[in-house]
Amino acid sequence: MKAMNRDNFDAAGVAEELIDGDGAIFLKGVFDKARIDRARELIVAETEADRETGSHFNQSGTDARLQRRVWFTRLVELSPDIARLLEDPMIFESMRAFLGHEFVMGSMCASRTMPGFGGQEPHIDYPYWDFHRARTFPMRTNASFPLNGQAIIIVDPFTEENGATALAPGSQKVLRYPTKDDRFHDRSIRLIGEPGDVALFFGAAWHCAMPNRSNSGRIGILVEFLPKFVKPIEDLLTGLDQGFRDSASPAMRQQLGFDYPWPSTPPHPPLN
Repeated sequence: MKAMNRDNFDAAGVAEELIDGDGAIFLKGVFDKARIDRARELIVAETEADRETGSHFNQSGTDARLQRRVWFTRLVELSPDIARLLEDPMIFESMRAFLGHEFVMGSMCASRTMPGFGGQEPHIDYPYWDFHRARTFPMRTNASFPLNGQAIIIVDPFTEENGATALAPGSQKVLRYPTKDDRFHDRSIRLIGEPGDVALFFGAAWHCAMPNRSNSGRIGILVEFLPKFVKPIEDLLTGLDQGFRDSASPAMRQQLGFDYPWPSTPPHPPLN
């Protein structure tokens, strides 16, 4: 899988790889160790309790307790700096190139996958997440243009042993839900990375978290980005700290949808 760092970063190249290449790319060394360590300390403390917060793609009720999640508004309460990770130019400019200059955030959570987690079924992400019911989508719905971008900000090392995400390269090119006949695990690669790295991928690519067979948890910050006109999956604003709203940067205000409010009137096109 291709990778870029700050020295060779090219947003247009990222976008092309996400839609026409493997469907995923690594941004290496985006965040320094001290910043990631501060986030990790807060997330570990918040996820010590054994309670059900897991993904809808978990394979069992037990797994829903072993994939412990902290959602956006709580992350802001813990530390606004965690949310502001999304303002980094490598992430922000990549999504501008991929989803349009007024893209928004659809969801953000910290996920701590505990030892014994059994993994997820291969899937694709919102708004495609129920594409196994293809007849409920408009005719000719396809992946020739993206309606989703995903980011994993790596907090703990992602290894094969601790269940690093698996992804089938190129599977985003033909939009459909994976089945057993696709033999996903025979064709998938693993998103192996170090703290401070960021994996970006198109959510139409088949992927899943894998079983954690290590003796420790694995933390990643999972972010979904959407075009401005797709309804976010998470209610990002209810309960959001007013101080955070008032002090939000232009990049954060855009991602929270402040630049494209609903209901609204259409902006006037240029007259020339």
